[in-house]
Amino acid sequence: MPKIKTHRGAAKRFSATGTGKLKRNHAFKRHILTKKAPKNKRNMCGTCLMAAADAPAVRQMMPYL
Repeated sequence: MPKIKTHRGAAKRFSATGTGKLKRNHAFKRHILTKKAPKNKRNMCGTCLMAAADAPAVRQMMPYL
């Protein structure tokens, strides 16, 4: 059985925590920031945990995570 290739786009976007949960970046922080409140922009920086419903699809793209 050959090795399974990792989806390189997913590998650049997602990473795992020590307990095995998946981390992701917040969206809507790239452009058109003038109309967004400073509190909203501040809360969008950094990472957060991925929803449990989305995790199986990402784990299939990254089998060796």
